[in-house]
Amino acid sequence: MRAPPPVVDVVDVTRSYRLGGDKDADGAVVHALRGVTFAVQPGEFVSIVGPSGSGKSTLLHLLGALDRPSTGTVAFSGRDVEGLSDAELAVLRNREIGFVFQQFQLLARTPAWQNVALPLVYRGVAVRERRRLATEALAAVGLSHRLGHRPAQLSGGEQQRVAVARALVTEPRLLLADEPTGNLDTVTGSEVMALLRQQGAERGVALVVITHDPEVAAAASRRIRIRDGCIHGEVAA
Repeated sequence: MRAPPPVVDVVDVTRSYRLGGDKDADGAVVHALRGVTFAVQPGEFVSIVGPSGSGKSTLLHLLGALDRPSTGTVAFSGRDVEGLSDAELAVLRNREIGFVFQQFQLLARTPAWQNVALPLVYRGVAVRERRRLATEALAAVGLSHRLGHRPAQLSGGEQQRVAVARALVTEPRLLLADEPTGNLDTVTGSEVMALLRQQGAERGVALVVITHDPEVAAAASRRIRIRDGCIHGEVAA
């Protein structure tokens, strides 16, 4: 039987920007990524670690289908993003990728369950079904008792758990976490990372964590170190 394709496959990818915008012919060119190649398999937990300016943010945008490479290939489940329209990329993000951000990115005046259900709104899911799915997702992260609480009524760790529930409610194939412990204390950050690992393993979701924190990176089954836009080594646990 033929093996399924990687959840995301990055092959010889470069990404360059012109300072002042692409129309500024005199602007200096910044080479953010320089021939990056790696793949993430279903259920795998990968961390991408590197200092500021290493290319992590650029790679994050490519892995999140928020940008396209200058050269090379980024494919999701065998589909090259180069062949997808902007509308198709939006559908890909909604159906196959879950996002967890450092700043939580929750709507301040909206209760937890509605924050979690937001991706389902864009799918056209009916209100009753949205609430059911959001309630189940919040239960999975230990927040059944916080359904109606707004972000200001929640601790930082609880807000990040809501963000994790929101990322998982669409049953994505890829969970992409950008510095998920950056705004949390050490203990709470460890709890959130344990939750991400648990949920990823139970659901068979590929988990990619972008971080500058070596302790967070070390929790992954595979660590990819990036520097100056290039991969400078991989380590398997």
